[in-house]
Amino acid sequence: MIERALILSEDGVLPNPLLTVAAPPITLIPTPTKLVDSERALILRTLDAAGWVIGGRDGAAARLGLKRTTLIYKMQRHGISRRSFDKSLEGAGHLLQEVGFVSQLQ
Repeated sequence: MIERALILSEDGVLPNPLLTVAAPPITLIPTPTKLVDSERALILRTLDAAGWVIGGRDGAAARLGLKRTTLIYKMQRHGISRRSFDKSLEGAGHLLQEVGFVSQLQ
């Protein structure tokens, strides 16, 4: 296989097929800069993914590798509750409507 590659090469230089593949553009999502902000964002994303179920086998606590009571404590410390999350969505309703997410929330 090496001999065939050298025969087909141009002046002894082997072509690199990996360089011709165009890489998809990378989209960077702004991330929180403080540990507290990162922890709060992770908890909110996990709660949203778990449907705001805290305990149980498929709950947010299990997904985060925490005890249910520890997650509740962290939620209280960060001021996270379902009610405050819903109010923040109401405030962003016009923005969500422009983007087309309102029908998904209803």
